[in-house]
Amino acid sequence: MNAVSGVTRLGASPLHGPGDSWGSAWSEALAELELSVDQAEAQLAAIHRHEPAAAITAVGSAHPWEPRRGLGPLPASLRTRAQALLDRQLDTARRVTEVANLSRRQAQAAEGMRSRPPAVPVYLDAEG
Repeated sequence: MNAVSGVTRLGASPLHGPGDSWGSAWSEALAELELSVDQAEAQLAAIHRHEPAAAITAVGSAHPWEPRRGLGPLPASLRTRAQALLDRQLDTARRVTEVANLSRRQAQAAEGMRSRPPAVPVYLDAEG
């Protein structure tokens, strides 16, 4: 779900202009999404700095996003901001995918380097 069409809120009316509660509600909804992207970017930065504890703490503090209902269409005055937010979300999702793939490859490589138990000798009775 993208930031432009997926955010709604009960009780807001699309008949009012961006200077009233309709525009304010959309602005608040975008601000919430921006904070979520900020948190994800902070997690990626912590991983990049090799600070796994900071990344894990950030994951624990994240709250699942709940779409608002009833916002109506996005005010034209917020379109640029919403598009910039969507671009950030897509870029962050791409980077999260890259980090997950890298982590998976590193785990597989580490598993391959694990020392194996010594081979158990096998005896073959060739005479009997």
